[in-house]
Amino acid sequence: MVEEANAVGTAWLRMDLVPAPAQPKLREAMRAYVDSRIATYRALPDVGAARAELARSQALQGEIWSQAVRALRDEKAGVGAQLLVLRALNDMFNYTTTRSAASLIHPPAIIYWMLIAFSVAAAILAGYQTAGEKDYDWPHKIGFAAMVALTVYVIFDIEYPRLGLVRMDAIDRVLVEVREGMR
Repeated sequence: MVEEANAVGTAWLRMDLVPAPAQPKLREAMRAYVDSRIATYRALPDVGAARAELARSQALQGEIWSQAVRALRDEKAGVGAQLLVLRALNDMFNYTTTRSAASLIHPPAIIYWMLIAFSVAAAILAGYQTAGEKDYDWPHKIGFAAMVALTVYVIFDIEYPRLGLVRMDAIDRVLVEVREGMR
């Protein structure tokens, strides 16, 4: 998220290198793009809404790119401006692709099934071990079951950070702050 916010900030600053007549429309498209990126993250865990917003972001990418290329073909824009602006826009767009791919990549389902199976096996072995004991120690048994269940829950929660107790909402603030600076 921080890298995406930095790329957006860099692209925004480099818009100063675009010929002045093209800047207002291009800056407005960039604001809309960042708003769309923020909306994509806020839509999660509703995957359908997030994908729709991601499609909007991608459409805005095309619009920003074509506007920038048109503006930088102007004789007033130098080769240095072309290189700097287009590179910054490319980096900004690449982070969208990187973050989208990262949100779809998870360990194979077999890993989760093995985690659950090992937890059940550990519980069965612990229960079997203590079944013959005359003094039934409830606090230890409940504590063991709670620790295993909590461990499994935390692993799932970290893997899907927008669904449970472990939340990434605070990190989204970085991109919001970049957007607030786009005046």
